Amino acid sequence: MVPFIVIGGIIVLIALFLISVFNKFVKNKNVVKDAWSNIDVALKRRYDLIPNLVETVKGYAKHEKSTLEAVISARNAAMEVPTGDINAKIKAENQLQQTLRSIFALSEAYPDLKANTNYLDLQEKLNTIEENLERSRRYYNGTVRENNTYGESFPGVLVAGMFNYQHFDYFEADEVSRENVKVDFS
Repeated sequence: MVPFIVIGGIIVLIALFLISVFNKFVKNKNVVKDAWSNIDVALKRRYDLIPNLVETVKGYAKHEKSTLEAVISARNAAMEVPTGDINAKIKAENQLQQTLRSIFALSEAYPDLKANTNYLDLQEKLNTIEENLERSRRYYNGTVRENNTYGESFPGVLVAGMFNYQHFDYFEADEVSRENVKVDFS
């Protein structure tokens, strides 16, 4: 009788352990997805603003067509990434971020553009969105760190495969963004 009680107790302890680990995986995944939804809302606002910015710049920088097309192309590519594919979305957003920098560089070459109130207003709105994105990305990366650490450390690593543990990528600057900015006043 005692062996059955001991075996039953061990089974109950293992079950409680597995339930606890499973619940932690679910919690971590949901916190990461919540953090991502904050980024997703800001990205939607950015997507809506970009065509207005491009149209404003078009009037001043007619021979910069390739720059403007690259921005729109990157925006469209980022919008086409499926909502659930967070890792692919991060890569597309890094590309869009890089092309947006090129549009702001145009204002240096066109003083009339820098004086345009529509352009300045759109640039200010985009800067506000970028600041919100920066805060959201920091929060997202914190939740990703917690999720990934739990899934890769004890006790989570013991049962990660059994519970379909999902590893998330950090939202990081790409290699091009890390390069020094070249300023040329010639």
